[in-house]
Amino acid sequence: MASFPTVSEARLQCLERQFQANLVNGADLGAAVSVWQGERELLHVAGGFMDRNRTRAWTPESLVPVWSCTKGLAAATTLAALEDAGIGLDTPVAAIWESFGQAVKEQVTLAEVLSHRAGLAALSHPPAVDDYAAVIKALEEEAPRWTTGHGYHVRTFGFLLEEIVRRVTGAASLGGFWREALAEPLGLDAWIGLPESEDDRVAELVPGRFGAENDEEARFYRSLGDRDGLTAQAFGSPRGLDSVGALNDPKVWRIGYPAFGGVASARGLAAFYGMLAQGGRCAGTALFNQSSLRAMESPLAQGQDQVLLRETAFAAGFMKDPVDAAGGKTRALFGPSKRAFGHPGAGGSLAFADPSMGIGFAYVMNQMERSVFPTEKALSLVACLYGETR
Repeated sequence: MASFPTVSEARLQCLERQFQANLVNGADLGAAVSVWQGERELLHVAGGFMDRNRTRAWTPESLVPVWSCTKGLAAATTLAALEDAGIGLDTPVAAIWESFGQAVKEQVTLAEVLSHRAGLAALSHPPAVDDYAAVIKALEEEAPRWTTGHGYHVRTFGFLLEEIVRRVTGAASLGGFWREALAEPLGLDAWIGLPESEDDRVAELVPGRFGAENDEEARFYRSLGDRDGLTAQAFGSPRGLDSVGALNDPKVWRIGYPAFGGVASARGLAAFYGMLAQGGRCAGTALFNQSSLRAMESPLAQGQDQVLLRETAFAAGFMKDPVDAAGGKTRALFGPSKRAFGHPGAGGSLAFADPSMGIGFAYVMNQMERSVFPTEKALSLVACLYGETR
């Protein structure tokens, strides 16, 4: 097992104090944070309430919808399926999914889909989100909106990966393959398609409050309000499930949309990323080969995001912090290491792996904030973990 730098007790105590402060000052209603290093949990703290009426205490067993944090789980599932089948990321999607190769998409590769470069962030005639066959048909018929650059595939990302995994593995769903290949072997409290037996453990999401708005945020929300613009079209493709309350519906948990419908605990997410951070190994068994791990860590796209309207960077399915020409980070969601990768979720959830430290980190909560990326209440926890001052 690899040897990693020690995380000091002082840093973990700082993180716990900051977590408790978020509850006391009202930034959080209920939340949990977990830090793993390799196969050992260094810290787990849970507190607050699972519901807005404050009748159910948040415990270490509490689950919550994690929105786009699901994308990291779905990406790893897809990479596992492709690895098992011996399929490289430079393979055209149409080699696996023949009818995808319509409308000038014959050469769109798996790497381009995973890194939000496929140009399919929005659908010209978006079907309902719960009509899977119609969404797949629409993706097959849609021509790319761009051929260079990238843009966040807010919802279509999950449908693209779902169909790829079904065709490669023969599984009934991506979420089912996630449980079989990764979640169950690792004992993870994380689902893409939650069984009814777990419903009582799920916290209620509370609609977002405005965070500190800067020019970048204001520009994004103006674009989101323009129904004819790409940003609004991407967030509405496919259509439906437009409110926070919709993600409190057990029927949605059951479906398990791979772009935004996962339900997990902080411990489940952090343990998953801890596994990736220590070379994809658990109990001496390698769950990923080095090629897949490099794909998770290596940037494939960076620059102005045509949907989020700010600089973003992506590896194969995972978000990276962008860097400038000198190699310095221009945004630090995932701590100081340039090797770190992960994914945030709407409202403020955050989960990532840092292979340089062997760390898996996850923070989840139910009091959402209206901000594209996690705000100070999450980033202050990450800062404590790395001994940084803010």
